[in-house]
Amino acid sequence: MVPGPVQIVTVCKEDHSFALDTEALGRILLAPEIRDKHVVVLSVAGAFRKGKSFLLDFMLRYMYRTSDENWLGGDEEPLTGFSWRGGSEPETTGIQLWSEVFLVQKSDGTEVAVLLMDTQGAFDNQSTVKDCATIFALSTMTSSMQIYNLSQNIQEDDLQQLQLFTEYGRLALDEIFQKPFQSLMFLIRDWSFPYEYNYGLKGGKEFLEKRLQDAQHEELQTVREHIHSCFTDISCFLLPHPGLKVATSPSFEGQLYDVAPEFKEQLRSLIPALLHPDNLADKEINSNKVTCRGLLEFFKAYIKIYQGEDLPHPKSMLQATAEANNLAAVATAKDQYYKNMERVCGGDVPYVSQDSLDEKHNFFFTEALHSFSSTKKMGGTEFCERYLHQLEIELQEMLQSFTKHNQSKNLFSAFRTPAVLFVLVCFLYVLSGLLLFIGLSTIAFTCDCLVGLAMVAMLTWAFIRYSGQYRSVGGAIDQAAGVILDGCGWDSGSCKGYWFRSLYFSMVKPHQRIKVNTCFASFFPQATVVVNKSRGTNVAPKMKSS
Repeated sequence: MVPGPVQIVTVCKEDHSFALDTEALGRILLAPEIRDKHVVVLSVAGAFRKGKSFLLDFMLRYMYRTSDENWLGGDEEPLTGFSWRGGSEPETTGIQLWSEVFLVQKSDGTEVAVLLMDTQGAFDNQSTVKDCATIFALSTMTSSMQIYNLSQNIQEDDLQQLQLFTEYGRLALDEIFQKPFQSLMFLIRDWSFPYEYNYGLKGGKEFLEKRLQDAQHEELQTVREHIHSCFTDISCFLLPHPGLKVATSPSFEGQLYDVAPEFKEQLRSLIPALLHPDNLADKEINSNKVTCRGLLEFFKAYIKIYQGEDLPHPKSMLQATAEANNLAAVATAKDQYYKNMERVCGGDVPYVSQDSLDEKHNFFFTEALHSFSSTKKMGGTEFCERYLHQLEIELQEMLQSFTKHNQSKNLFSAFRTPAVLFVLVCFLYVLSGLLLFIGLSTIAFTCDCLVGLAMVAMLTWAFIRYSGQYRSVGGAIDQAAGVILDGCGWDSGSCKGYWFRSLYFSMVKPHQRIKVNTCFASFFPQATVVVNKSRGTNVAPKMKSS
């Protein structure tokens, strides 16, 4: 399958509602090779038609050509990846992820999964303020690096728009004393004042310090305090204009010979600063690193908030984060329990006795609860108790599944029904002969009919097991066999129970048939003679001499 952009969040134009494509997101995040890897999410957000997708495609080039010094490509090579084009109309809608997740090994040996996220441009002629705020908030809450793509300068209204999302951070900080978001980079496109502040990170740092200084009006200071209180790291990069042909030519397809040299030079500095293995920051929420599997749960929790009409109060965002945080802890504990139980009775592991299985379950159950309890979670004790109770219920359901799977490997259980029916046939056959001998032919005929019925039941059961059809009938036959087994003194110490058990086991263990014959002849020597005579034979059982 060719990699490409995948729409994970869509915006309905009619009612401006949001929908998460859980299946599409799951296909990306739950791939076996990456689902348990810590995730790094790099997102680009900002106003529409400012080159966000254009920039992301250069990031894709770097990720595919990390080992190549000339990763920027040839002068005539068109730029592909996320869909982009020139013009005044918006191109990207909702939120998109690149379908291929990049596995990157850091210098310390750890391997992380890197995701690239493209977002719908804000403040176009079709999006409401709620739409823009929601897209920006979702991308910021789920990314480890948010690139705030701005044109030419940092205006005061840019900071005020950002304040809408930092309000959540301020509230979360009051509750948990932590900054809710990680890294924010102001990427200033088409920077026209290199004589004041040089292009790149160094000039951007000096410019940002000037813009975010506190010696201003109280209202402006509040905006800046919000931003500082919500992001653990804030940086700025000044990027020059890419060239007149890039901005104005409808035939431009990304060829580097049309791009200004200073723009290409700064790209060679910007992209590695974001995506070099040692510069990648794992996604964290509440100081816990998030895996790809956990990120899916956070997306599900956050999207629920925005499916209403009104932009939710930031407090509800905190609750959604706490919910996703607890769900991720539940998923981790369940996965730990599942892997442990799989080693005990899963797959091709032989049958385990029920007592041993229960003992292992109790141990792994306690371990899973401890794993959940020891994970740092948001929401408080009472809130987390609900998820602890949910975990206990789900673990018990998993135990039932493992128990059924384990029982299916028990040869005794597998052959219970045919063995019971066979023993019933033998018993009724003997009983019919005895009744016929003493002159009760009518009752003997009834026994013969029951023998035929039992044999039909055996054949029916075998057909159902082979074909997989009429399973309800097969279940009824199994249930009837269980009733017969209980009614024949299986657990009793009587002669009848001993003989019945011996004959039953002969179906499961052929080497015990000699014991059955001896047992039958020992307890019913005269009956054997009678049956043989009534059936037209004159063969007496051979008895051992004492």
